[in-house]
Amino acid sequence: MKVLIVSQYFWPEAFRINEVVLSLIEVGCDVTVLTGQPNYPQGEVFDGYRAAGFGVQHHEAGYSLCRVPLVPRGHGGARGLVVNYLSFVLSAGLLGPWLLRKQRFDVIFVYAPSPIIQAIPAVWLAFIKRAKLVTWVQDLWPQSLEATGFVRNRRVLAMVAVLVRWIYRRNDLLLVQSQAFIPPVQVMAGKTPVLYHPNPGELAFGQTQPLGAPALLLEPGFNVVFAGNLGTVQALGTVLDAAELLLPHPDVRMVLVGSGSRSEWLQQEVLRRQLDNVQLAGRYAPEAMPGILAQASALLVSLVRSPIMSQTVPSKVQAYLAAGKPIIASLDGEGARVLEESGAGVSCPAEDAVALTQAVLRLRAMPSNELQRMGEAGQLYYKQHFDPAVLATRLAQIFSQVLAGKKA
Repeated sequence: MKVLIVSQYFWPEAFRINEVVLSLIEVGCDVTVLTGQPNYPQGEVFDGYRAAGFGVQHHEAGYSLCRVPLVPRGHGGARGLVVNYLSFVLSAGLLGPWLLRKQRFDVIFVYAPSPIIQAIPAVWLAFIKRAKLVTWVQDLWPQSLEATGFVRNRRVLAMVAVLVRWIYRRNDLLLVQSQAFIPPVQVMAGKTPVLYHPNPGELAFGQTQPLGAPALLLEPGFNVVFAGNLGTVQALGTVLDAAELLLPHPDVRMVLVGSGSRSEWLQQEVLRRQLDNVQLAGRYAPEAMPGILAQASALLVSLVRSPIMSQTVPSKVQAYLAAGKPIIASLDGEGARVLEESGAGVSCPAEDAVALTQAVLRLRAMPSNELQRMGEAGQLYYKQHFDPAVLATRLAQIFSQVLAGKKA
């Protein structure tokens, strides 16, 4: 089966679609990727690439990689992001067909975190190639635009909703990363079927880890590790508030591993509030994360309180479950449900610093065998629900069903 994957974000940027490609190849799919020039999250094009560059590469893992030009994100600001998004849509729509000329595809698969508009060139390509179109919805539009404050104008939000409905209804199938996404997506999708397909865990957690010291060595104590994007929806203010409440417990430390739009703000706040129990460790490669998470006493996932965020399962949840460590979920809705169902940790309401503090102290007071039991429960749940090989096999079967015209 020949599959074209359309994603604005791709290797060497760190997104889950990178590993989904490798897993699809393992189950026998012939994969080609259409993407842009890597510039996330720094906002500058990576060394060895050019913003105006385009062409075809052949990756050693066994897939072809077609890159089109785009305008880098820059260092923040709505205008820069909008130009970045639109530049990919335009260049993928115009240059994509030329780079992919004379190639036939059975399925075009869109990996669709924000922005969903990256599916527009895929709609055009599916028409040209007479291929089936499947979009994997990772974020709800226009709801997420409103929740993050990126767009507040009601008329603009209504126009975005019209565009999203147009995109959804030109697909043969929509996949969603959370079961809670099904109702709102189905309302906009019309007759296009919607199916739950979760994000898989990271391949690195299923591989033998190299010997030697980990990339980051944690200090002794009860280390609560947050790993991933440090952005506006991660409720990092709540994390710092909890850290301040935990100052009387000198053995407890909050370790934030990652980078994002709030990195600079975090550095300023930690200094201003003299939070010597908060460590900003910086960003590390995905393959280094298993060794870092393995040292944690507990792993933290947090989101802001909003209806849209309560429908989301952060992708770090899968990595946390695979790590085999107790998890603290400072969030509402679907993410908390997954944690409670797995038995891998404790949850508390989103943006409640007091409840988060109590959750940390509750785990700190537990005997080691109980913490180990939570970690083992998480790993079992991961193998049953998020194993990359199992989900890749399921995804290939879904593609086959779409090709056969059957309901997935």
